[in-house]
Amino acid sequence: MTSPLISAAELATAVRSARPPRVLDVRWKLGGPPGPDEFARGHIPGAVYVDLDTELAGHGAPTDGRHPLPPLPVFQAAARRWGLNAGDDVVAYDDVSGTSAARLWWLLRYAGFTGTVRVLDGGLSAWVAAGGALERETVPPRPGRVELAYGSLPTLDADGAASLATDGILLDARAGERFRGEVEPIDPRAGHIPGAVSAPTTANLAPDGRHLSAEALATRFADLGVTPEARIGVYCGSGVTAAHEVLALVAAGFPEPALYPGSFSAWSNDPARPVETGG
Repeated sequence: MTSPLISAAELATAVRSARPPRVLDVRWKLGGPPGPDEFARGHIPGAVYVDLDTELAGHGAPTDGRHPLPPLPVFQAAARRWGLNAGDDVVAYDDVSGTSAARLWWLLRYAGFTGTVRVLDGGLSAWVAAGGALERETVPPRPGRVELAYGSLPTLDADGAASLATDGILLDARAGERFRGEVEPIDPRAGHIPGAVSAPTTANLAPDGRHLSAEALATRFADLGVTPEARIGVYCGSGVTAAHEVLALVAAGFPEPALYPGSFSAWSNDPARPVETGG
């Protein structure tokens, strides 16, 4: 199995090759600073900026969640703006250990992209620590011709998430205090989907911001009850960080889990959906 992660050293070699990857900068943080400003101050040479809010997410009713999937025509137009063509090698990075870049990794694969998509392990800080250069100049790529279609990966709606929490394993990728309902800074109700298992995605990372080894990740998820035969689903607050948990599961060698795009932001906005606290 090809790892969904690429190291800074591997990327440095790849960008000097005869067929370098398309490097995509997905810097985004809830509350800022704005990603485009960070990109303008310095980015991996040749990178193209990707706007998570407008290109990797749509906008709908509260019951759709804070970051619903973008309409397919919007996402395909964005991918073409980045210069993507069928069969390309793509590397996505951010400066938050992949928690934003994983959204692009998951979304391209969900849309049937036929090339290779990987996330820079450790993000921009790993690149800089390895001696990688940064540049400020931006050269827009030649528009691509990629054709995309949603549906290549499993997803869950609210009913599916509720069912999986009972009949399978539904992992909650948020911080433990949000899972337990001790704090809720964003969504209208505190707690978690009944029956879900707390699995903060930050625990998939080493202190330097890079992912744990595949073996360590496999042990971590096994301790949470994950097996290769189990039906697994993942959610977070808005569906973004959940992709990072999916990334870790795939890196650990587990079958592709289902992602709940609406996640807790959609669930908690529906008064008919019960919420559990504690745990």
